[in-house]
Amino acid sequence: MLNLSTLKTPGVYIDEVSLLPPSVVGVETSIPAFIGYTEKGPADIQAIRITSLKEYETHFGRIAEKGIKVTINDILGAADVLVSRDVAVTVAHSKRNMYYQMQMFFANGGSVCYIVSVGHGSADAVPVLADLEAGLAAIQQIDEPTLLVFPDALNGIPEATVYGGLYVKAMAQAGILQDRFVVMDVKPNTVSTFRLGVGTENLKYGAAYYPYLKTMIPLVFNDADVVVDHNVTKGTNAAAPGPYKGALTLIPKANALYGQIKQKIDQNSPVLSPSSAVVGAYAATDASRGVWKAPANISLSNVLAPTILINDLDQRDLNIDPDGGKSINAIRTITGRGSAVIWGARTLDGNDNEWRYVPVRRFFNFVDTWVKVRAMVENFLTLQWRAGALMGAKPEHAFFVRVGLNQTMTIDDVLNGRLIIEIGMAAVRPAEFIVLRFMHKLPES
Repeated sequence: MLNLSTLKTPGVYIDEVSLLPPSVVGVETSIPAFIGYTEKGPADIQAIRITSLKEYETHFGRIAEKGIKVTINDILGAADVLVSRDVAVTVAHSKRNMYYQMQMFFANGGSVCYIVSVGHGSADAVPVLADLEAGLAAIQQIDEPTLLVFPDALNGIPEATVYGGLYVKAMAQAGILQDRFVVMDVKPNTVSTFRLGVGTENLKYGAAYYPYLKTMIPLVFNDADVVVDHNVTKGTNAAAPGPYKGALTLIPKANALYGQIKQKIDQNSPVLSPSSAVVGAYAATDASRGVWKAPANISLSNVLAPTILINDLDQRDLNIDPDGGKSINAIRTITGRGSAVIWGARTLDGNDNEWRYVPVRRFFNFVDTWVKVRAMVENFLTLQWRAGALMGAKPEHAFFVRVGLNQTMTIDDVLNGRLIIEIGMAAVRPAEFIVLRFMHKLPES
């Protein structure tokens, strides 16, 4: 295309422009914002965009477990020969497990996401509602995220407070912006509390998943933080504490006992809320089939089993709420399909025939974004045309507005958060530079 900025002399110029129609493709539809605690990160609350687990580790660290205890019970016989040894491991799991949740997200198909770190520090610190609400307020200013997730919310904050406070505010934000969707966790045995707490407003902008998941993710810990209690008994009499009483670092890594302890620690993978794995499945479904495909009948990776086994009768009560219509999607073990399968795709608004299903709500969010932008610009230019600033007998003669992937933006533009709008206007001005564009027009049938 002719570069109009290079025209310096009045005259007639010839430009050739292809009229082959551009394809219009949808933008990224499954970009979650994870709001919670990290080991490190910015001093203030801000949203940071990442595309891999390695990038997460670089920006936010991991957070090592602090609640691992090993008990070694040795019984000695004659000449202090070891007769028997029992090794037991107990783990008080971290209340701040964003790193584990990110592993679930990427393992299940996630790619681009935002992290909103609302605080740093130890794994055993209890989340604070005000912190998570501040993170929710921060993400409201960012346009790109389409999903809201709170991986740490139920790790110490009372369930009723999360359900009736944080989740309600998140769905309210989605209702105002109409470009995002809330994926919620339901803690085991709190279905009634959840349904009562989330209220009745903006339910079409959220979906809930149940129960929690037994994962296969290895624990993150430092040997120095593992407390070892080594007890020795000679026959039936308790002897002095063993030489390994203290931290795991006392045991040489070449010692077989060290390997035995590590193996037992690795058997204590964390139990996690399902939302992060679910939004990973959303991303995988959107990429392979489209946002209109229900993110259901999907087997989740890195999962041994749900913490509660759900049968058809159980799911009937989850799927259809006879009182408020608040549907909850089950994650089930299905023979022949997987140990943990998403077995439902309903929003919380289960009584609404229009907005009952997750893919319907998310597809409308997907379409609305470009339509809103184009409509705003077209409305403004129509007013200018009516005022006489633009030439043409009709608005379509006076201007055009284009916006979309492969039309005004590349994939790189979208991934880097650029919204590019192409506007053509027939402004009222002297005809000093005249450009004739010769175009190849395809035959019409």
